[in-house]
Amino acid sequence: MTDGTTDAVLDRALPGEETLAGYLLRTSRPRFWLYLAGPVIVGVAYAASTITELFAPVAVALFAYFLLPANVFLYGVNDVFDADVDAENPKKADREVRYRGDRLVPLLVAGAGLLGLAFLPVLPAVGAAAMIAFLLLGVEYSAPPLRFKTTPFLDSVSNGLYVLPGVVAYAAVAGEAPPAAAVAAGWLWAMGMHTFSAIPDIEPDRAAGIETTATLLGEGRTYVYCGGCWLAAAAIFGLVHPFFGAVLAVYPLFVAGVALTDVDVDRAYWWFPAINTLAGMVLTMGALWVMLLG
Repeated sequence: MTDGTTDAVLDRALPGEETLAGYLLRTSRPRFWLYLAGPVIVGVAYAASTITELFAPVAVALFAYFLLPANVFLYGVNDVFDADVDAENPKKADREVRYRGDRLVPLLVAGAGLLGLAFLPVLPAVGAAAMIAFLLLGVEYSAPPLRFKTTPFLDSVSNGLYVLPGVVAYAAVAGEAPPAAAVAAGWLWAMGMHTFSAIPDIEPDRAAGIETTATLLGEGRTYVYCGGCWLAAAAIFGLVHPFFGAVLAVYPLFVAGVALTDVDVDRAYWWFPAINTLAGMVLTMGALWVMLLG
């Protein structure tokens, strides 16, 4: 299925953009829903020791939260504080939407954040800390006073937040933190993902006066930076288990393929939902294999 066909099918499946529901769903970036919910699945799969634990109420509730409300929160904050910047971004006229100034939207985004806080009483300390860190980084990536997205390298480092739903879910089921090496590797993976996604935005960001890791390094060196993040992620994940390192090794190979060929980075960026879903599925199947047959 081509990118254009996928976009048309998704657009028809959503309510009209002019409706509040349609606007909010588009704000939540449906193509990227599994970027937050996927780590929950992986975290639960490796924390659970029985089939019953896979479907524990807290695990199901966290998956539901990180599938939609957390995406409304994360990307809604981004859109509200990036309204001026997004005026120059062609993605907003194609696959995404621009913030329209609706007063109800910030209230709904704040409500989605408060919903995350509602999990704190049922989470162990490490899970609660990870949830709070996710919410704080989600706000301060885009919002003053820190606005990490406008500071090269801090924009990349702060996007390790995408691994935190997995930490929350693992802790909720296992009652303890996941292996530190797994968290570090996941953080580096998310850093590479974020910085690669900033490559198509280099010119719009420069036009808007926004400094990012990608605008600072330029396209060529940004490929090298992403490859370095992903190589380190694969190596560290390999310390947890060689299987994990092998799965993560696809990412440095991917960025090398894009950098060394005539593949359009604007198009390659939109392949990541499929690549990440496949990688997450392989990791999850590995956990289930050990649980059922190990």
